[in-house]
Amino acid sequence: MANSSTKFKVSFNSPVILSFTILCFLAMLLNYATDGHSNSLAFSVYRSSPLDPMTYVRFLGHVVGHAGWEHLFGNITLILVVGPLLEEKYGSANLLFVILMTALATGIVHFVFFPRVMLLGASGVVFALILLSSFTCVREGEIPLTFILVAVIYIGQQVYEGLFVQDNISNLTHILGGVVGAGLGFVMNRNKMSRY
Repeated sequence: MANSSTKFKVSFNSPVILSFTILCFLAMLLNYATDGHSNSLAFSVYRSSPLDPMTYVRFLGHVVGHAGWEHLFGNITLILVVGPLLEEKYGSANLLFVILMTALATGIVHFVFFPRVMLLGASGVVFALILLSSFTCVREGEIPLTFILVAVIYIGQQVYEGLFVQDNISNLTHILGGVVGAGLGFVMNRNKMSRY
């Protein structure tokens, strides 16, 4: 009689999403260990000298920094739900490109237009992935209804809150993240980006 016991093992199934998650947790721990100095140095965007090399590090690094555990868990939970499916569909290199382009776009726009406000967190990446996910079943010559609904609900809410709600949330970052995700989703589904 054959042994039919099944063995399960934990797999590193989504290297980009899992690595991004680990970086966010390490940045959070480092921020606590340095009493907030690491967020100011590397994990947030604000107006600083173009001659300071860290200015350019912060254009990308701000997406791994978070203001607190609740902020981190809110973003990472959504990234872990949506991200692995997108990484499987589009490939690790393309998903990394989406994350980096979202970080760069939101970082530069914030640096230019909001000089006195510090930006940090992965919410722009969350919105990029949400809008990107609505393109997963796109066909040539069609606009998915799911994309329209997601764009109206998520982006519309951000526009409304940006105009009428006073809080510490960067609605523009959410909108830019959504635009990057939608734009790259359109490009990737037109086979203009190679799948790795």
